[in-house]
Amino acid sequence: MKVAQRAPERSRGRIEGPAAGAAIETRGVGRSFGPVRALADIDLRVEPGEIHALLGPNGAGKTTLLRILSGLVAADDGDVIVFGIRWKGLMSREARRFLGLVPSGDRTFYLRVSGLENLVFFARLYGMSRRAALARAWECLEAVGLSDAARKEVGQYSHGMQKRLSVARALLMHPRVLLVDEATHDLDLSGARRVQELVRAAAAHGGAAVIWATQRLDEIRGFADRVTVLRSGHIAFTGTVPELMATSVARRWLLTLSGPADVEGRAVAALGRRGVLAPRGDPAAGHYLLSLHHGVELGEAFEALLGAGVRILGCREERSEIEEAFLQLTGGDAP
Repeated sequence: MKVAQRAPERSRGRIEGPAAGAAIETRGVGRSFGPVRALADIDLRVEPGEIHALLGPNGAGKTTLLRILSGLVAADDGDVIVFGIRWKGLMSREARRFLGLVPSGDRTFYLRVSGLENLVFFARLYGMSRRAALARAWECLEAVGLSDAARKEVGQYSHGMQKRLSVARALLMHPRVLLVDEATHDLDLSGARRVQELVRAAAAHGGAAVIWATQRLDEIRGFADRVTVLRSGHIAFTGTVPELMATSVARRWLLTLSGPADVEGRAVAALGRRGVLAPRGDPAAGHYLLSLHHGVELGEAFEALLGAGVRILGCREERSEIEEAFLQLTGGDAP
């Protein structure tokens, strides 16, 4: 499933098509709101065709950064460079033609008109003829699975439908830079996958540079090429997803144990100072949470348990490697 892409056009000689450099880049970008420093010294580089995930707990600065990149908010410090053009202050309307934005909120449509007319309106703002705007609106509505609701008022759309309409609007102008803020939040699995497929197609076939801000940590696995983690307005990590996973050190494991009637007592005694074992759920099921003490390897704990006659039927990390890395980088803050 993909929306047809077209080759980038020159825009009145001011903005060149994708070159060898980055599609979008920030250098030392900072922003304050009164006494609050929302962003500081943000250096970010995203290549054409790259999907770059942006992670961070609430208040870390993800939405502020996307608003700066989309030209809705001016940075106090630093530079934003889009396809080789450095922008000071707010980005021009001309530059916004090749930027697609999926905002985090719902209140960005005219609720008393249909989804189709909303998309036609936004396409016309960018200079499309009525006929071309209608054709492109239908293409995008079909791509996000909203063609059956095209003539329904947006005020009657569910939250998930409005999210998909936001994605359709972002794809209208075949964007060369696609900024996505919590696109899959509150979507079911099918809807989230549909949105990811569309974004992946925009990157792979249209060469769009994508910045994907999300709170669903594990959805970036197999989807994002690179990832940046923000903490309190600063960059805590930038690299590939495997590199992010490599920063985690798992300390908590979910075990399924079996053995003598006093299996829990034996396991606790065998572990000693290596870690703490606590029942998880119904004790009869044999599920336990093992928290290893600093410096203790999982194999060392297993050796002690097996030596005490405790059988280990199952073992998995309490959290994924991505979640564990995120929590370590952000000081344990929830996304």
